[in-house]
Amino acid sequence: MLLDRDGTLVEDVPYNGDPEKVRPVAGARAALDRLRAAGLRLGVVTNQSGLARGLFTPAQMAAVHARVEMLLGPFDTWRVCPHDDEDACGCRKPAPGLVRAAARDLGTVPGRCVMVGDIGRDVTAALAAGAAGVLVPTPVTRPEEIAAAPWVAADLPAAVDEILRRQAAVAPGTPPWPTSVSGSGNRPERASGGADGVRPERPAVVRRATAVARTVSPGRRGTVLVVRADSAGDVLVTGPAIRAVAAGADRVVMLCGPRGRAAADLLPGVDEVVEHRLPWIDPAPGAIDPYDMQTLTARLAAVDADEAVIFTSFHQSPLPLALLLRMAGVPRVAAISEDYPGSLLDLRHRVPAGVPEAERALSLAAAAGYGLPDGDQPVLRLRTGAVPPPPAPPGYVVLHPGSSVPSRACPPDVAVRIGRTLTDAGYRLVVTGTPQERELTAAVAGQAGLDLGGRTGLAELTGVIANAAAVVVGNTGPAHVAAACGVPVVSLFAPTVPFGQWGPYRVPTVRLGDATAACRDTRAATCPVPGHPCLSAVEPTEVLAALRLLDVPADGARTTAAGPTTTAGLYAAGAAVTARGGSG
Repeated sequence: MLLDRDGTLVEDVPYNGDPEKVRPVAGARAALDRLRAAGLRLGVVTNQSGLARGLFTPAQMAAVHARVEMLLGPFDTWRVCPHDDEDACGCRKPAPGLVRAAARDLGTVPGRCVMVGDIGRDVTAALAAGAAGVLVPTPVTRPEEIAAAPWVAADLPAAVDEILRRQAAVAPGTPPWPTSVSGSGNRPERASGGADGVRPERPAVVRRATAVARTVSPGRRGTVLVVRADSAGDVLVTGPAIRAVAAGADRVVMLCGPRGRAAADLLPGVDEVVEHRLPWIDPAPGAIDPYDMQTLTARLAAVDADEAVIFTSFHQSPLPLALLLRMAGVPRVAAISEDYPGSLLDLRHRVPAGVPEAERALSLAAAAGYGLPDGDQPVLRLRTGAVPPPPAPPGYVVLHPGSSVPSRACPPDVAVRIGRTLTDAGYRLVVTGTPQERELTAAVAGQAGLDLGGRTGLAELTGVIANAAAVVVGNTGPAHVAAACGVPVVSLFAPTVPFGQWGPYRVPTVRLGDATAACRDTRAATCPVPGHPCLSAVEPTEVLAALRLLDVPADGARTTAAGPTTTAGLYAAGAAVTARGGSG
């Protein structure tokens, strides 16, 4: 847990070198003591340019910090930037240096830290390091900083309340059913039956074929069906929750749709994939075909699952699928549902708005009694060996201008200018996109970049991204691929959905774009505002500044373990990607 000093822990007294002027913010001591009691280590990260300006001495600053600790209790580390903006150091927020250093002091990594501050610089530094950022606004906080923050709390005690709630939410609890499974013949049946109290016989198409007890490993819970029937990015952000289920199950079968199948194949913990379109989930849903639903029900019955966990996005209902699972004879079903589920769910879980999608799913798994094993951090990951060889030696920047959702795509003219600016600045540029975006990717790559538009399937795209120095991308699947590969992201984020829920998860990120645009929170698939103003105003120089904030230097001939690389080398390697082929 990392905290800014002035305006967050204590009242902001500009360039304070006097311990007598230290005044804690309301409720600070009690809030910090709750964090300490929960076992969290605390650090302070603070810009103190008054040192560089000679407005107070190091001894005076030390006296102020001693007073802070006397009033608020001890901190496990203090990290101070003594520089001014003109010094262009790597530690002054919004640079991520202080956050990284404090995480090292606390024996952890930024991705396991939460940073609380009162202005945009604090949040930017947190995200650029890969930490979670919480903004606690004060009268000096600008409205655009509040709009851009992924997580806003009314004050420090409220921030602590939510931090502790989220921590508790991903700790596995006790599910509302027995966790021992001796085989399908001993599974509990639901109490409901016909008018005479006799349970009606299931139709033959969905009747379980196996009534013989199966061997289940001690401490595990048989076959669990997990569901995420959305696009590739949605499937990827569910990965930590699926790994948690896999840690407690003998076998994990995943139901997904065609748009997410390639991502499902990349997830650790999935033993088998069942691909079937759920028409009510599709962006352009078609009519429900009764025969298709009968086929799906039969496929679900054939899985012979002991439990099912339905993962959905925050705006979706799990109940249509829960009904089919009941018809398929699945005895226990868990899901997040705001709607009254009747007898369709055995576990009805609820999650407040604003929680990152990965944590939202992980909290459902925890409510069902599943937790990540020791040593597995709650980050996005891909299967070992799932990433193909890269198209070139590492160190290039990937620019992915398109999106399957038009409102989230970078405007073509902006993407072209970004591509030209990156190559002019000496960055080695690789441009990716679907076959339908080949004209766009060719224009963005120009003469200096490598155009891979339409040449990579998801697995090949993952290989491209995994060896990049950074990815410049909107709110679309490749952003989550980058997070799963641990690659920094310059996020051209259209605010149609909340950044705190859908931004790249636990990976160094800089957000660009107008977070106050009129499309904010509309969930619109097509931009509802003429001119796409949320992203059309992004300047290529902002992308350059973001890359430098992420410590990705311009180096047109970066030296790697494989030797120097050049743009010509990118083109030669690109030919190999083309030869391998790919669908999107």
